Amino acid sequence: MNATQTAAPVAGEWAEDLDELAQRRAIAHALGGEEPVARHHAQGKLTARERIAHLLDEGSFNEIGVLAGAVKYGPDRKRQDFTPSNAVVGVGKIAERRTVVASDDFTIRAGSSEGSVSEKWIFADRYAWEYKLPIVRMVDSAGGSVKLLDKLGHTKIPGYAMLPMTQLLGAVPVVGIALGACAGLGALRVGAAHLAIMVRGKSQVFAGGPPVVKQALGIEIDKEALGGYDAMHRYSGVVGLAVDTEEEALQATRRFLSYLPGNVWEQPPRVPCEDPPQRCDEWLNRAIPADKRKIFQPRKILKAIFDEGSLFEIAPDFGGSTVTCLARLNGHAVGVMTNNPMVMGGALTRSAALKMARFVDLCDTFHLPIVNLADQPGVMTGPDAEREGTMGAALQALHAIEQSGVPWLAIVLRRCVGLAGAMLSPWHGPSGTALPNRYAWPSARWGSIPIEGGVAAAFKKDIAAAADPVAKRLDLEAHYHAIASPLRTAERFGVLDIIEPATTRPLLCAWVEDAYRATSRRLGPVGRTMR
Repeated sequence: MNATQTAAPVAGEWAEDLDELAQRRAIAHALGGEEPVARHHAQGKLTARERIAHLLDEGSFNEIGVLAGAVKYGPDRKRQDFTPSNAVVGVGKIAERRTVVASDDFTIRAGSSEGSVSEKWIFADRYAWEYKLPIVRMVDSAGGSVKLLDKLGHTKIPGYAMLPMTQLLGAVPVVGIALGACAGLGALRVGAAHLAIMVRGKSQVFAGGPPVVKQALGIEIDKEALGGYDAMHRYSGVVGLAVDTEEEALQATRRFLSYLPGNVWEQPPRVPCEDPPQRCDEWLNRAIPADKRKIFQPRKILKAIFDEGSLFEIAPDFGGSTVTCLARLNGHAVGVMTNNPMVMGGALTRSAALKMARFVDLCDTFHLPIVNLADQPGVMTGPDAEREGTMGAALQALHAIEQSGVPWLAIVLRRCVGLAGAMLSPWHGPSGTALPNRYAWPSARWGSIPIEGGVAAAFKKDIAAAADPVAKRLDLEAHYHAIASPLRTAERFGVLDIIEPATTRPLLCAWVEDAYRATSRRLGPVGRTMR
């Protein structure tokens, strides 16, 4: 029997006890009651139980701890009042795979930990850890309350010793969804995830809310300015995906998990594919303009290469000069990175480097082969970039790449320059041997520094002394561009091949079969988690 169902009334010596159980379950299923639920709906929000129903396969939820809560007993030692815990937890199925869920109930004490039974949160995380199941946290919590001290009768060192947040990230897929104002522990439960999702205009994430900020810093600020979409998604990158409705957030969760295995001891699932692996899109031969001053559309290139409808972009508005996606090749899940010349010229900014490091860690943790389609002009420079630590973030991304053990295939589309260009792929294959798997399009160019800037620096005096400085500079640039032809690198086997762009999909679909054979030999934890 589904744990949320109740049997028909039973007569006999246990009738009173069974009736009491049924009444308590009915109270728990009613959440905070008609009026609080109506107010919740009036804000355009689903209840904790409605969210679970939208997320999970129909009829698959088995609730745990439905009887937990605060009970007031009368002189006859019978229940006078029962306030359920505002944490609804249990196990259900997403696309037939067992998944742990924890959903906060805002209709009871605004989801505050004061009205919670924190052991239920802990149990949900520990159950996911012990049984190696994905976990989805639907967080709608106003955070802690000073009133909790009355309940405890003492203060304590912060933290939950039994909450295995870090261990989970190295073992099973974790999704955190912000569905309201998530402060303190609520913010941690959202952010300590492989994918954190928020609803624009309706959810916020912050360490401390506006009253705490005003008390500490004397700053008046509202919830949205402090922890809304701009702060958490565009600028800090704490939240990897922002959507417009709760239903979109729950659907995105289902889709994200479809690319990942149930845990790190399994391979990602393969799905049926009707997109022919030998499909060649002739438009790709024209995708890169010959004029180097013109930009191209990287997302259009991705759509032309990967399985139709399979792109799932992560953190699209954070570190926008780099695009990171989950996608499929002939039904196999892969991680995809490319540069976006439409943002900062595609340069590796601090935020783009942090985004890249996290994405590589995600793919490496869950055995997703990585495809890098590079147009990398280099690490962003300038006073602002240097002050904010862009170089340090770039090195962090480099370390993530060199530590990764999944198969990579890199294709240089246009530029591949400097330190950022060196991050094209690891210098080793899946087994640790020197096997960089690198290709190029005819439009590719690479080197330690851009030709134009290098000529201007190295031949400054010669150009200035020439009768025609412009002609001298152009002649030098033409000379070095000829040497920099990708054909000369291919002649020395510095790249495996220079391919016709239209044939990119068949190449990748053939390679991904080999990549999955390689990943099958290294299942298990990789020894590190999200950065």
